[in-house]
Amino acid sequence: MDHHQLEVIPLWASIPFAIILLFIAIGPLFFHHWWENNRNKLIVSLVLGIPTSIWLIYNGLSHNLIHQMLFDYVPFIILLGSLFVITGGIQLKGDIEAKPAINTLFLGIGAVLASFMGTTGAAMLLIRPVIRTNSERKFKVHTILFFIAIVANAGGMLTPLGDPPLFLLYLRGAPFEWFFSLTKEWAFVNGLLLLVYYLVDTYYHKKEPVINIVKDHAEIEPISLKGTFNFIFLLGVVFSVAFLNQNYIHAIHDNHYIGFIREAAMLFFAGLSLYFTKKQLRIDNKFTWGPIIEVAFLFLGIFATMVPALLWLNTNAGSLGINTTAMFYYATGGLSAFLDNAPTALAFHNLAMGMNEGGVAIAAQGYVAGIPEELLTAISIGAVFFGAMTYIGNGPNFMVKAIAEENKIPMPSFFGYMFKFSIVVLLPIYILTQLLFI
Repeated sequence: MDHHQLEVIPLWASIPFAIILLFIAIGPLFFHHWWENNRNKLIVSLVLGIPTSIWLIYNGLSHNLIHQMLFDYVPFIILLGSLFVITGGIQLKGDIEAKPAINTLFLGIGAVLASFMGTTGAAMLLIRPVIRTNSERKFKVHTILFFIAIVANAGGMLTPLGDPPLFLLYLRGAPFEWFFSLTKEWAFVNGLLLLVYYLVDTYYHKKEPVINIVKDHAEIEPISLKGTFNFIFLLGVVFSVAFLNQNYIHAIHDNHYIGFIREAAMLFFAGLSLYFTKKQLRIDNKFTWGPIIEVAFLFLGIFATMVPALLWLNTNAGSLGINTTAMFYYATGGLSAFLDNAPTALAFHNLAMGMNEGGVAIAAQGYVAGIPEELLTAISIGAVFFGAMTYIGNGPNFMVKAIAEENKIPMPSFFGYMFKFSIVVLLPIYILTQLLFI
């Protein structure tokens, strides 16, 4: 595709992308019952995605569409699906005393696990034990809110497996091990969140009725772990992403299709998990295919409709005025909070790529994934951390909220979450992160 074709991409071609993101934002709030049906999500994706695809093909942009669907969407869904299947075969049970130190330890373990089994996997593994452990306590909403921030978001910073936006940036050329360079930001934000949580939980623990504390001390069920062999399959997925790529298999440079050996390996490990995990364990885990089907259907539409938006960003990057690392951090973060953080990260990666081509100078030590390393850092951190600002910023947030409400924990509303928690607790920490690191 020549540059002239890129120049004629109109902004209105991105309208279907905006509409599907609007559906994701308001669907659960205003037409919850209709939106719950995954078939309706597929209908929305197809109604918006098919005309966009036809328009792209008609305008000679079929190469961009095929590349986006085949080399971004397919690996994205296979990674999430594999992690979902394998972690669904691991069961953590128990009810220990819900002291502030114990609860903080739970969240701290979640912060580490999130980077290696995905924020979704870590959240689904730990949310029920956390709820059971706190079942005797009166004050527990704050624990779920910090759980969303730490386990379902900020913890997943250290590998491409941790959070979907990082995997998409990995697909764009960021090496697997590069994400470990974000350890100081990961440690700072998660450490600060755990400290604040410990202080808040200590305050609420002292306010607990005495009878609840006595009951919590008396009703103890030791922690037990079943399906532990699934950790071997999880390790298989980690190694697949780390080593089955063009950095280690040079033939992929000549033929991109050889790269699908990584996806084949991930499907193989997911298949082993399905075969070897007892059905009863998955039933006890309340494992269903619904959540991953929902993600697959929604992202089918997102990935198709975002092609014109990505192309438009590529050609208009220089004129948007986003030209410092701090602006990239806040712009990526702001949009990640209200849209989905995965397509947002891709959009800003494209924006940075367009700035390279447009000759916009940004001082940088080196380039990673085709853009200045400091911009990639700002985009990665903004996408992951700000995903916790609203219930819709990252996939697991809504899952955790739903499971908490199933267990009769009265979670705040969409705006209640923002005003009572994310703006008060998270935003100051994220601003501090920018001032110190970006």
